[in-house]
Amino acid sequence: MQQKQMGFAEWGMLLVLSLLWGGSFLFNGILVKSLPPFTIVTGRVLIAALALNLIVRATGHAMPRDGRSWAAFFGMGILNNMIPFCLIVWGQTHIASGLASILNATTPLFGVVVAHFLTADEKMTGNRLLGVLVGFAGVAYMIGFDVLRDLGSNVLAQLAVLGAALSYSFAGIFGRRFRQMGMAPLIPAAGQVSATTVLMLPIALIVDQPWTLAAPSLETWTALFGLALLSTAIAYVLFFRILATAGATNLMLVTFLIPVSAILLGAAILGEQLQVKHLIGMAMIAIGLAAIDGRLFALGRRRPA
Repeated sequence: MQQKQMGFAEWGMLLVLSLLWGGSFLFNGILVKSLPPFTIVTGRVLIAALALNLIVRATGHAMPRDGRSWAAFFGMGILNNMIPFCLIVWGQTHIASGLASILNATTPLFGVVVAHFLTADEKMTGNRLLGVLVGFAGVAYMIGFDVLRDLGSNVLAQLAVLGAALSYSFAGIFGRRFRQMGMAPLIPAAGQVSATTVLMLPIALIVDQPWTLAAPSLETWTALFGLALLSTAIAYVLFFRILATAGATNLMLVTFLIPVSAILLGAAILGEQLQVKHLIGMAMIAIGLAAIDGRLFALGRRRPA
């Protein structure tokens, strides 16, 4: 079966998605200082669900009411939101964001294996596996291997982030069904965060008892709305659009681009200096992405007309 290649539109959406999800580590870093994990996750999906359902109504769409659709929404909500959001937020209370982003970048590694066994059209190939390994090495090199010095400490927090990456890989495969069900990307985006809200709200109320917490600051509210509207609502519309056109394995490449986006944004907005290791790491990631997409080796196989 021929491996899917992404066009200019898919690569553009993947880059935008990396910018939106790259901001989630920043927002989480702010929020964990004043809010407990379950409250953060519940607030994130609740605000995103309200926004997306309003957009569904405003655009003339209608949410499905059949049990099959909502069973899929709840399954996607558990794999793509509830499990990874809780694990990452809890993990970031114990480990640095740099290490968390490296561990999160293992998503394509898990994705290649999971897709090989659970799909018929996204089988593992030598160039795909090589590309994933090169891309992951590029992420580690760009961020800096010094963050790996903490790899032996806070093992449970690191395993939590790895568990989130594994859950994301299963979610990518599970979410392929929404295209077969004929849903526009907006519908599963709204459905999964709505389902996650139903699951998370009682947990947050029982465990965190948010009414007993101190009143959130303006910075906390800003981070929460940024996390919900940018890194969740808008991001998931793009997520399902890319998933429908490019496939689960290609979609998971966004975790390689997230650190690149964060570093470029830091240079452009905050005036942070680009270092040689950043450029080398980005080049390694580019080579890895080209190998996974099939273009790197396809160039050598082309024959003149």
